[in-house]
Amino acid sequence: MLDRRFVVEHAEQVALNCQRRGSQADVARFVALENQRKAKQAEVDDLNRQANEVSKSIGKAKDPAEREARKAEGRTLREQTTAAQLELDAIVAETDLILRSIPNMSHPDAPVGVDDQSNLVLRRGQHEPPKFDFKPRDHVELAEQLDLVDFEGGAKVAGHGFYFLKNEAVLLELALQRYALDVLMAEGFTPTITPDLARNEILQGTGYIPRGPETQIYSIADSDLSLVATAEITLGGLLAGRILDPAELPIKLCGISHCYRTEAGAGGRASRGLYRVHQFTKVEMFAFTMPEGSEDMLNYFCDLEARIFDGLGIAYQVVDTATGDLGGPAYRKFDLEAWMPGRGEAGEYGEVTSTSNCTDYQSRRLGIRYRTGEKGTAFVHTLNGTAIAISRALVAILENYQQADGSIVVPEPLRRWVGKDCISARSTRTGRDE
Repeated sequence: MLDRRFVVEHAEQVALNCQRRGSQADVARFVALENQRKAKQAEVDDLNRQANEVSKSIGKAKDPAEREARKAEGRTLREQTTAAQLELDAIVAETDLILRSIPNMSHPDAPVGVDDQSNLVLRRGQHEPPKFDFKPRDHVELAEQLDLVDFEGGAKVAGHGFYFLKNEAVLLELALQRYALDVLMAEGFTPTITPDLARNEILQGTGYIPRGPETQIYSIADSDLSLVATAEITLGGLLAGRILDPAELPIKLCGISHCYRTEAGAGGRASRGLYRVHQFTKVEMFAFTMPEGSEDMLNYFCDLEARIFDGLGIAYQVVDTATGDLGGPAYRKFDLEAWMPGRGEAGEYGEVTSTSNCTDYQSRRLGIRYRTGEKGTAFVHTLNGTAIAISRALVAILENYQQADGSIVVPEPLRRWVGKDCISARSTRTGRDE
Protein backbone atom coordinates (compact mmCIF):
# COMPACT_ATOMS: atom_id res chain seq x y z
CA MET A 1 0.00 0.00 0.00
CA LEU A 2 1.01 3.62 -0.31
CA ASP A 3 2.31 5.74 2.55
CA ARG A 4 -0.49 7.61 4.36
CA ARG A 5 1.34 10.92 4.29
CA PHE A 6 2.09 10.53 0.58
CA VAL A 7 -1.61 10.05 -0.21
CA VAL A 8 -2.61 13.13 1.78
CA GLU A 9 0.16 15.32 0.37
CA HIS A 10 -0.39 14.15 -3.24
CA ALA A 11 -4.15 13.57 -3.18
CA GLU A 12 -4.84 14.93 -6.68
CA GLN A 13 -2.03 12.87 -8.20
CA VAL A 14 -3.18 9.73 -6.38
CA ALA A 15 -6.81 10.29 -7.44
CA LEU A 16 -5.78 10.74 -11.09
CA ASN A 17 -3.73 7.55 -10.91
CA CYS A 18 -6.76 5.69 -9.49
CA GLN A 19 -8.87 6.99 -12.36
CA ARG A 20 -6.31 5.85 -14.94
CA ARG A 21 -6.14 2.41 -13.35
CA GLY A 22 -9.89 1.95 -13.09
CA SER A 23 -9.84 1.96 -9.28
CA GLN A 24 -12.89 3.14 -7.33
CA ALA A 25 -10.85 4.04 -4.23
CA ASP A 26 -12.25 7.18 -2.57
CA VAL A 27 -9.12 9.28 -2.14
CA ALA A 28 -11.04 12.41 -1.06
CA ARG A 29 -12.78 10.42 1.67
CA PHE A 30 -9.42 9.07 2.83
CA VAL A 31 -7.95 12.57 3.12
CA ALA A 32 -10.97 13.82 5.08
CA LEU A 33 -10.79 10.82 7.41
CA GLU A 34 -7.05 11.28 7.92
CA ASN A 35 -7.70 14.83 9.12
CA GLN A 36 -10.38 13.49 11.44
CA ARG A 37 -8.04 10.76 12.64
CA LYS A 38 -5.32 13.24 13.58
CA ALA A 39 -7.81 15.47 15.43
CA LYS A 40 -9.37 12.50 17.22
CA GLN A 41 -5.94 11.10 18.14
CA ALA A 42 -5.03 14.48 19.64
CA GLU A 43 -8.31 14.41 21.61
CA VAL A 44 -7.60 10.90 22.93
CA ASP A 45 -4.06 11.87 23.90
CA ASP A 46 -5.32 14.99 25.71
CA LEU A 47 -8.00 13.03 27.58
CA ASN A 48 -5.42 10.46 28.62
CA ARG A 49 -3.14 13.22 29.83
CA GLN A 50 -5.94 14.80 31.87
CA ALA A 51 -6.96 11.43 33.31
CA ASN A 52 -3.37 10.70 34.36
CA GLU A 53 -3.06 14.11 36.03
CA VAL A 54 -6.31 13.59 37.93
CA SER A 55 -5.23 10.09 38.96
CA LYS A 56 -1.97 11.42 40.37
CA SER A 57 -3.80 14.22 42.23
CA ILE A 58 -6.21 11.90 44.07
CA GLY A 59 -3.57 10.71 46.52
CA LYS A 60 -2.47 14.27 47.19
CA ALA A 61 -5.95 15.48 48.10
CA LYS A 62 -6.31 15.79 51.87
CA ASP A 63 -10.00 16.48 51.99
CA PRO A 64 -12.23 13.35 51.49
CA ALA A 65 -14.78 15.33 49.54
CA GLU A 66 -12.06 16.62 47.21
CA ARG A 67 -10.76 13.05 46.70
CA GLU A 68 -14.23 11.82 45.79
CA ALA A 69 -14.70 14.73 43.40
CA ARG A 70 -11.42 13.92 41.68
CA LYS A 71 -12.32 10.22 41.50
CA ALA A 72 -15.59 11.18 39.83
CA GLU A 73 -13.72 13.47 37.45
CA GLY A 74 -11.32 10.61 36.68
CA ARG A 75 -14.22 8.25 35.91
CA THR A 76 -15.76 10.83 33.61
CA LEU A 77 -12.45 11.33 31.80
CA ARG A 78 -11.99 7.56 31.39
CA GLU A 79 -15.48 7.24 29.94
CA GLN A 80 -14.78 10.11 27.56
CA THR A 81 -11.45 8.54 26.63
CA THR A 82 -13.08 5.16 25.92
CA ALA A 83 -15.75 6.79 23.75
CA ALA A 84 -13.18 8.85 21.85
CA GLN A 85 -10.96 5.77 21.37
CA LEU A 86 -13.88 3.84 19.89
CA GLU A 87 -14.51 6.70 17.45
CA LEU A 88 -10.79 6.76 16.60
CA ASP A 89 -10.74 2.99 16.04
CA ALA A 90 -13.68 3.29 13.63
CA ILE A 91 -11.93 6.05 11.69
CA VAL A 92 -8.68 4.07 11.55
CA ALA A 93 -10.52 0.95 10.30
CA GLU A 94 -12.18 2.91 7.49
CA THR A 95 -8.96 4.68 6.48
CA ASP A 96 -7.10 1.35 6.43
CA LEU A 97 -9.80 -0.15 4.22
CA ILE A 98 -9.56 2.71 1.73
CA LEU A 99 -5.75 2.80 1.86
CA ARG A 100 -5.53 -0.91 1.03
CA SER A 101 -7.83 -0.37 -1.96
CA ILE A 102 -5.66 2.38 -3.46
CA PRO A 103 -3.37 0.89 -6.16
CA ASN A 104 0.31 1.58 -6.46
CA MET A 105 1.38 4.65 -8.38
CA SER A 106 2.17 4.09 -12.07
CA HIS A 107 5.49 4.58 -13.81
CA PRO A 108 5.49 7.85 -15.78
CA ASP A 109 6.25 5.94 -18.99
CA ALA A 110 3.47 3.36 -18.57
CA PRO A 111 0.93 3.84 -21.40
CA VAL A 112 -2.35 5.33 -20.20
CA GLY A 113 -5.42 3.32 -21.16
CA VAL A 114 -8.33 1.39 -19.71
CA ASP A 115 -7.35 -2.10 -20.89
CA ASP A 116 -4.82 -4.20 -22.82
CA GLN A 117 -5.81 -2.52 -26.09
CA SER A 118 -3.63 0.39 -24.96
CA ASN A 119 -0.57 -1.78 -24.28
CA LEU A 120 2.53 -0.58 -26.12
CA VAL A 121 4.69 -3.05 -28.06
CA LEU A 122 8.32 -2.43 -27.11
CA ARG A 123 10.15 -5.08 -29.10
CA ARG A 124 9.95 -8.52 -30.68
CA GLY A 125 12.06 -11.61 -30.12
CA GLN A 126 14.72 -13.30 -32.25
CA HIS A 127 12.30 -15.56 -34.12
CA GLU A 128 9.56 -14.89 -36.66
CA PRO A 129 6.16 -16.62 -36.54
CA PRO A 130 6.29 -19.90 -38.48
CA LYS A 131 4.91 -20.07 -42.02
CA PHE A 132 2.94 -23.26 -42.63
CA ASP A 133 2.08 -24.78 -46.02
CA PHE A 134 -1.03 -26.25 -44.37
CA LYS A 135 -3.86 -24.92 -42.22
CA PRO A 136 -2.52 -25.01 -38.65
CA ARG A 137 -4.59 -26.63 -35.92
CA ASP A 138 -5.08 -25.19 -32.46
CA HIS A 139 -3.50 -26.85 -29.42
CA VAL A 140 -6.77 -28.46 -28.30
CA GLU A 141 -7.12 -30.44 -31.52
CA LEU A 142 -3.42 -31.30 -31.58
CA ALA A 143 -3.34 -32.41 -27.93
CA GLU A 144 -6.42 -34.59 -28.28
CA GLN A 145 -5.16 -36.23 -31.48
CA LEU A 146 -1.82 -37.04 -29.85
CA ASP A 147 -3.44 -38.14 -26.55
CA LEU A 148 -1.54 -35.50 -24.57
CA VAL A 149 -4.40 -33.84 -22.67
CA ASP A 150 -7.69 -35.21 -21.39
CA PHE A 151 -10.10 -32.31 -20.96
CA GLU A 152 -13.16 -34.54 -20.56
CA GLY A 153 -11.51 -36.50 -17.76
CA GLY A 154 -10.49 -33.31 -15.98
CA ALA A 155 -14.04 -31.94 -16.22
CA LYS A 156 -15.46 -35.22 -14.92
CA VAL A 157 -13.16 -35.25 -11.91
CA ALA A 158 -12.94 -31.54 -10.99
CA GLY A 159 -15.11 -29.52 -13.38
CA HIS A 160 -14.58 -27.32 -16.43
CA GLY A 161 -11.15 -25.72 -16.56
CA PHE A 162 -9.32 -28.74 -15.14
CA TYR A 163 -7.51 -31.37 -17.19
CA PHE A 164 -5.17 -34.35 -17.16
CA LEU A 165 -1.80 -34.04 -18.86
CA LYS A 166 -0.78 -37.37 -20.37
CA ASN A 167 2.13 -39.11 -22.04
CA GLU A 168 4.68 -36.71 -23.56
CA ALA A 169 2.81 -33.67 -22.21
CA VAL A 170 3.87 -34.79 -18.73
CA LEU A 171 7.47 -34.96 -19.91
CA LEU A 172 7.16 -31.55 -21.56
CA GLU A 173 5.87 -30.03 -18.32
CA LEU A 174 8.77 -31.46 -16.31
CA ALA A 175 11.23 -30.47 -19.05
CA LEU A 176 9.99 -26.88 -19.05
CA GLN A 177 10.39 -26.68 -15.29
CA ARG A 178 13.94 -28.00 -15.46
CA TYR A 179 14.83 -25.80 -18.44
CA ALA A 180 13.68 -22.66 -16.61
CA LEU A 181 15.43 -23.72 -13.39
CA ASP A 182 18.72 -24.25 -15.23
CA VAL A 183 18.54 -20.73 -16.68
CA LEU A 184 17.68 -19.15 -13.33
CA MET A 185 20.11 -21.12 -11.17
CA ALA A 186 22.94 -20.11 -13.49
CA GLU A 187 21.91 -16.51 -12.74
CA GLY A 188 22.16 -16.99 -8.98
CA PHE A 189 18.50 -17.56 -8.12
CA THR A 190 17.78 -19.77 -5.10
CA PRO A 191 15.36 -22.51 -6.24
CA THR A 192 12.39 -23.40 -4.06
CA ILE A 193 9.23 -25.47 -4.20
CA THR A 194 6.70 -23.36 -2.31
CA PRO A 195 3.51 -24.29 -0.42
CA ASP A 196 0.34 -24.27 -2.49
CA LEU A 197 -1.48 -22.65 0.44
CA ALA A 198 -0.92 -19.36 2.22
CA ARG A 199 -2.49 -17.49 5.10
CA ASN A 200 -4.94 -14.82 4.02
CA GLU A 201 -2.84 -12.11 5.67
CA ILE A 202 -0.01 -13.07 3.29
CA LEU A 203 -2.34 -12.90 0.29
CA GLN A 204 -3.53 -9.48 1.41
CA GLY A 205 0.06 -8.42 1.99
CA THR A 206 0.99 -9.21 -1.60
CA GLY A 207 -2.10 -7.40 -2.88
CA TYR A 208 -4.50 -10.29 -3.53
CA ILE A 209 -8.12 -10.40 -2.35
CA PRO A 210 -8.67 -13.76 -0.62
CA ARG A 211 -12.44 -13.39 -0.23
CA GLY A 212 -15.31 -11.31 -1.59
CA PRO A 213 -17.17 -10.90 -4.89
CA GLU A 214 -14.09 -9.73 -6.84
CA THR A 215 -11.72 -12.48 -5.72
CA GLN A 216 -10.03 -14.88 -8.12
CA ILE A 217 -8.81 -16.95 -5.17
CA TYR A 218 -10.00 -20.36 -3.94
CA SER A 219 -10.42 -20.13 -0.14
CA ILE A 220 -10.35 -23.03 2.29
CA ALA A 221 -13.54 -23.13 4.37
CA ASP A 222 -13.28 -22.74 8.16
CA SER A 223 -9.64 -21.64 7.97
CA ASP A 224 -7.49 -18.59 7.30
CA LEU A 225 -5.86 -20.36 4.33
CA SER A 226 -6.32 -20.00 0.58
CA LEU A 227 -4.85 -21.72 -2.47
CA VAL A 228 -2.20 -19.53 -4.06
CA ALA A 229 -2.72 -18.00 -7.51
CA THR A 230 1.05 -17.73 -7.98
CA ALA A 231 4.26 -18.37 -6.04
CA GLU A 232 4.62 -14.58 -5.91
CA ILE A 233 2.39 -14.85 -2.83
CA THR A 234 4.49 -17.42 -0.98
CA LEU A 235 7.86 -16.02 -2.05
CA GLY A 236 6.84 -12.50 -1.06
CA GLY A 237 5.49 -13.73 2.27
CA LEU A 238 8.66 -15.68 3.03
CA LEU A 239 10.42 -12.62 4.47
CA ALA A 240 7.37 -10.93 6.03
CA GLY A 241 8.29 -8.98 9.14
CA ARG A 242 12.04 -9.18 8.47
CA ILE A 243 14.60 -6.38 8.68
CA LEU A 244 17.37 -7.10 6.18
CA ASP A 245 20.96 -5.97 5.98
CA PRO A 246 21.63 -4.01 2.77
CA ALA A 247 24.54 -6.39 2.09
CA GLU A 248 21.96 -9.20 1.66
CA LEU A 249 20.23 -7.39 -1.20
CA PRO A 250 19.25 -8.14 -3.84
CA ILE A 251 17.75 -11.50 -2.90
CA LYS A 252 16.68 -13.52 -5.97
CA LEU A 253 14.38 -16.51 -5.53
CA CYS A 254 12.57 -18.77 -7.94
CA GLY A 255 9.66 -20.93 -6.88
CA ILE A 256 7.79 -23.84 -8.40
CA SER A 257 4.16 -24.06 -7.37
CA HIS A 258 0.76 -25.05 -8.58
CA CYS A 259 -1.41 -21.99 -9.24
CA TYR A 260 -5.16 -21.94 -8.65
CA ARG A 261 -7.45 -19.29 -10.11
CA THR A 262 -11.24 -19.14 -10.32
CA GLU A 263 -10.99 -17.18 -13.61
CA ALA A 264 -14.45 -15.81 -12.94
CA GLY A 265 -15.92 -14.13 -16.00
CA ALA A 266 -13.31 -15.51 -18.40
CA GLY A 267 -14.48 -17.13 -21.60
CA GLY A 268 -14.42 -17.14 -25.37
CA ARG A 269 -12.53 -19.14 -27.97
CA ALA A 270 -9.22 -17.44 -27.19
CA SER A 271 -9.48 -18.73 -23.61
CA ARG A 272 -10.31 -22.32 -24.44
CA GLY A 273 -8.18 -25.37 -23.77
CA LEU A 274 -5.02 -24.81 -21.76
CA TYR A 275 -4.84 -21.04 -22.23
CA ARG A 276 -7.08 -20.13 -19.28
CA VAL A 277 -7.47 -22.87 -16.69
CA HIS A 278 -8.14 -23.21 -12.98
CA GLN A 279 -4.89 -25.02 -12.13
CA PHE A 280 -1.44 -24.95 -13.68
CA THR A 281 2.21 -25.17 -12.71
CA LYS A 282 4.47 -22.16 -12.83
CA VAL A 283 8.10 -21.30 -12.19
CA GLU A 284 8.08 -17.81 -10.66
CA MET A 285 10.92 -15.33 -10.16
CA PHE A 286 10.94 -12.99 -7.16
CA ALA A 287 13.39 -10.38 -5.93
CA PHE A 288 13.86 -8.12 -2.92
CA THR A 289 15.99 -5.09 -3.80
CA MET A 290 17.12 -1.69 -2.62
CA PRO A 291 14.80 1.01 -4.01
CA GLU A 292 17.43 2.31 -6.44
CA GLY A 293 17.90 -1.19 -7.90
CA SER A 294 14.32 -2.15 -8.70
CA GLU A 295 14.05 -0.63 -12.19
CA ASP A 296 17.18 -2.46 -13.36
CA MET A 297 15.85 -5.66 -11.79
CA LEU A 298 12.57 -5.29 -13.73
CA ASN A 299 14.47 -5.00 -17.01
CA TYR A 300 16.64 -7.97 -15.99
CA PHE A 301 13.57 -10.13 -15.26
CA CYS A 302 12.09 -9.15 -18.63
CA ASP A 303 15.34 -10.07 -20.38
CA LEU A 304 15.36 -13.47 -18.65
CA GLU A 305 11.82 -14.20 -19.81
CA ALA A 306 12.82 -13.21 -23.34
CA ARG A 307 15.92 -15.42 -23.16
CA ILE A 308 13.81 -18.41 -22.12
CA PHE A 309 11.43 -18.04 -25.07
CA ASP A 310 14.21 -17.19 -27.51
CA GLY A 311 15.80 -20.47 -26.41
CA LEU A 312 12.56 -22.31 -27.12
CA GLY A 313 12.53 -20.81 -30.63
CA ILE A 314 9.12 -19.17 -30.22
CA ALA A 315 8.23 -15.78 -31.66
CA TYR A 316 7.01 -13.20 -29.14
CA GLN A 317 6.55 -9.52 -28.47
CA VAL A 318 7.21 -7.59 -25.26
CA VAL A 319 4.57 -5.04 -24.29
CA ASP A 320 4.50 -2.22 -21.75
CA THR A 321 1.24 -2.77 -19.88
CA ALA A 322 -1.33 0.04 -19.85
CA THR A 323 -2.37 1.62 -16.56
CA GLY A 324 -5.87 0.13 -16.67
CA ASP A 325 -4.44 -3.38 -17.09
CA LEU A 326 -1.97 -3.21 -14.20
CA GLY A 327 -2.62 -5.23 -11.08
CA GLY A 328 -2.99 -3.17 -7.90
CA PRO A 329 0.58 -3.70 -6.58
CA ALA A 330 2.40 -3.08 -9.89
CA TYR A 331 4.21 0.20 -10.57
CA ARG A 332 5.17 -1.02 -14.03
CA LYS A 333 4.60 -4.32 -15.80
CA PHE A 334 5.97 -5.89 -18.97
CA ASP A 335 4.12 -8.78 -20.63
CA LEU A 336 5.67 -11.25 -23.02
CA GLU A 337 3.15 -12.42 -25.61
CA ALA A 338 4.00 -15.52 -27.64
CA TRP A 339 2.78 -16.15 -31.15
CA MET A 340 0.01 -18.76 -31.17
CA PRO A 341 -0.92 -19.93 -34.69
CA GLY A 342 -4.17 -21.57 -33.53
CA ARG A 343 -5.46 -18.46 -31.77
CA GLY A 344 -8.02 -16.44 -33.72
CA GLU A 345 -8.56 -16.83 -37.44
CA ALA A 346 -4.95 -16.36 -38.53
CA GLY A 347 -2.95 -16.58 -35.33
CA GLU A 348 -2.47 -14.03 -32.57
CA TYR A 349 -0.09 -13.12 -29.80
CA GLY A 350 -1.16 -14.35 -26.37
CA GLU A 351 0.30 -13.50 -22.98
CA VAL A 352 2.62 -16.18 -21.60
CA THR A 353 4.66 -14.30 -18.99
CA SER A 354 4.65 -11.00 -17.13
CA THR A 355 7.03 -9.20 -14.81
CA SER A 356 6.20 -6.39 -12.39
CA ASN A 357 8.01 -3.87 -10.25
CA CYS A 358 5.86 -3.42 -7.14
CA THR A 359 8.24 -0.88 -5.50
CA ASP A 360 7.46 -0.78 -1.74
CA TYR A 361 3.72 -1.45 -2.15
CA GLN A 362 3.93 -5.09 -0.99
CA SER A 363 6.81 -4.68 1.47
CA ARG A 364 4.89 -1.93 3.31
CA ARG A 365 1.99 -4.36 3.82
CA LEU A 366 4.27 -7.28 4.70
CA GLY A 367 6.64 -5.28 6.90
CA ILE A 368 9.85 -6.09 4.99
CA ARG A 369 12.56 -3.49 5.60
CA TYR A 370 16.29 -2.95 5.31
CA ARG A 371 18.57 -1.09 7.69
CA THR A 372 19.52 2.44 6.67
CA GLY A 373 21.74 3.20 9.65
CA GLU A 374 22.21 2.37 13.29
CA LYS A 375 18.49 2.70 14.04
CA GLY A 376 16.84 3.66 10.76
CA THR A 377 14.97 1.36 8.37
CA ALA A 378 13.22 1.69 5.02
CA PHE A 379 11.03 -0.61 2.95
CA VAL A 380 12.62 -2.84 0.31
CA HIS A 381 11.27 -3.02 -3.22
CA THR A 382 9.76 -6.28 -4.48
CA LEU A 383 9.55 -7.64 -8.03
CA ASN A 384 8.00 -10.73 -9.55
CA GLY A 385 8.16 -12.35 -12.95
CA THR A 386 6.97 -15.51 -14.67
CA ALA A 387 9.81 -17.70 -15.87
CA ILE A 388 7.45 -20.37 -17.27
CA ALA A 389 3.68 -20.77 -16.92
CA ILE A 390 3.52 -24.36 -18.10
CA SER A 391 0.01 -24.48 -19.55
CA ARG A 392 0.51 -21.45 -21.80
CA ALA A 393 4.02 -22.52 -22.76
CA LEU A 394 2.50 -25.84 -23.88
CA VAL A 395 -0.02 -23.97 -26.03
CA ALA A 396 2.81 -22.09 -27.74
CA ILE A 397 4.97 -25.19 -28.24
CA LEU A 398 2.20 -27.40 -29.62
CA GLU A 399 0.95 -24.76 -32.06
CA ASN A 400 4.31 -23.43 -33.26
CA TYR A 401 6.02 -26.79 -33.62
CA GLN A 402 3.16 -28.68 -35.28
CA GLN A 403 3.78 -30.54 -38.53
CA ALA A 404 1.46 -31.26 -41.44
CA ASP A 405 0.85 -34.82 -40.18
CA GLY A 406 -0.18 -33.55 -36.74
CA SER A 407 3.07 -34.48 -35.01
CA ILE A 408 4.97 -32.02 -32.81
CA VAL A 409 8.70 -31.33 -33.02
CA VAL A 410 10.17 -31.03 -29.52
CA PRO A 411 12.13 -27.78 -29.02
CA GLU A 412 15.85 -28.57 -28.91
CA PRO A 413 16.48 -27.42 -25.29
CA LEU A 414 13.81 -29.83 -24.00
CA ARG A 415 14.80 -32.97 -25.88
CA ARG A 416 17.20 -34.40 -23.29
CA TRP A 417 14.38 -34.47 -20.73
CA VAL A 418 11.56 -35.52 -23.08
CA GLY A 419 13.76 -38.23 -24.57
CA LYS A 420 12.70 -37.75 -28.20
CA ASP A 421 12.83 -35.21 -31.01
CA CYS A 422 9.25 -35.55 -32.17
CA ILE A 423 5.86 -36.48 -30.68
CA SER A 424 3.84 -38.59 -33.11
CA ALA A 425 0.32 -39.98 -33.11
CA ARG A 426 -0.41 -43.28 -31.38
CA SER A 427 -2.18 -46.09 -33.19
CA THR A 428 -4.36 -46.87 -30.14
CA ARG A 429 -5.58 -45.01 -27.10
CA THR A 430 -6.44 -46.44 -23.71
CA GLY A 431 -8.35 -45.35 -20.63
CA ARG A 432 -11.20 -43.60 -22.46
CA ASP A 433 -14.90 -44.18 -21.97
CA GLU A 434 -16.73 -45.28 -25.08
